[in-house]
Amino acid sequence: MELVYDKGTLLLLGAPPGFKPPSYFKPDPRVGAYRALAKDYWRAVLDLPGVVDRVLSLPECGWRDVALPLRPYQEEALDAWLQAGRRGVVVLPTGAGKTMVALAAIAELRCPTLVVVPTLELVDQWVREVQRVLRVEASEFTGESKELGCVTVATYSSAYLNAELLGNRFQLLVLDEVHHLPSESYRQIAELGAAPWRMGLTATPERPDGLHSLLPELVGPVVYRVSPGELKGRYLADFEVQRIYVEMPEAERRRYEELVARYERLLAALRMRVRTREDFEQLVLLSSRDLRAREALLSLLEARRIAFNAEAKLEKLAEILERHRGEKVLIFTDSNELVRKISLRFLVPEITHKTSKEERRAVLEMFRNGEVKVIATSHVLDEGVDVPDASVAVVISGTGSPREFVQRLGRLLRPREGKKAVLYELVTRGTREVYVSRRRRASVSGRKTKRVPEGS
Repeated sequence: MELVYDKGTLLLLGAPPGFKPPSYFKPDPRVGAYRALAKDYWRAVLDLPGVVDRVLSLPECGWRDVALPLRPYQEEALDAWLQAGRRGVVVLPTGAGKTMVALAAIAELRCPTLVVVPTLELVDQWVREVQRVLRVEASEFTGESKELGCVTVATYSSAYLNAELLGNRFQLLVLDEVHHLPSESYRQIAELGAAPWRMGLTATPERPDGLHSLLPELVGPVVYRVSPGELKGRYLADFEVQRIYVEMPEAERRRYEELVARYERLLAALRMRVRTREDFEQLVLLSSRDLRAREALLSLLEARRIAFNAEAKLEKLAEILERHRGEKVLIFTDSNELVRKISLRFLVPEITHKTSKEERRAVLEMFRNGEVKVIATSHVLDEGVDVPDASVAVVISGTGSPREFVQRLGRLLRPREGKKAVLYELVTRGTREVYVSRRRRASVSGRKTKRVPEGS
């Protein structure tokens, strides 16, 4: 029998009459063969001893001997991944050196590798690190450049759009910010790829929609996990998280409570519970055709606006900036409108999704060399942007996502002698912001997890 690659799938050819293939192979009468998704290649190699394997088409690579100085927890992460069959997810805080763990895996295996990242900025960063650390050329596979090499770095979008082309060209698949992978489109990168060895990297694998449950099948289980608190002081900057409560004027508080009560009554009448992002999206869809849903949505949005309490928080922000005058400060909010207001009031540069790539790089470079001390930003710095070290961050608003909080905290967490980082949360007392804050802060605690599949 022969095993070949065909546009994101495996074809098992030449099976004798009465042959029973592994369960993940299904008969394809069009070609008179059995077919499976390419992701099952690693299983097929184990389950079909003696089959003629023609699946992978790999480039010739010349590797250099390199010595990678790993921290003890990075060594532990790499060892856990190797023992787990070279498949699995490594969870390390932002700033703890996830990239170095993956580079060490590439150096260990010396095999053609596809690295998938969410942004073009991360493509640039990975290419530089591969060439600096491994001393081999790295190729870019993006909308601007499509080259394949021994180490190829692609965005999730480009890898998804070209999944069938890339599927059999690599032995190792590295998925940076792997929480992106389970989405309906991007998961095809893993499903249509034959790479038997897979490493996922993230600070927080959990997704609000629960799709992280697909990661064990697509990449492998979480094989190593450590929280920011466990690395605090030695490998990450010593840090503290301070929650600052902001009071709401009495008239606004009464209005807020009325809106929340009305929202809850309307949800009860609709027999709905809104606890996840998907629940909220269902409410939005229903609001276009149901008056009660529309009134519930409007009540919720107005209550959120009041709870946000922008003016009082800006007054607290002024106090924080005065307290940390001369230090590097990052201000986070999920409102582009508030970013602009902060920029104008405090005369600091802003970075939002509207900021051009060139302007963003210029602002970050000025922040790096100290020409700029404060930046106000929205979600665009939460992931995939190499932010120079800051010692202070202020979260004025946010979704409560643990990933978002860990990434924001990670902007501060770079080892530096005598440096203590501070992250301030500005929270309106007596509102749901308190609950949201608790969710965020819970993500910073946690214990180290090593998990090795049975039989490894």
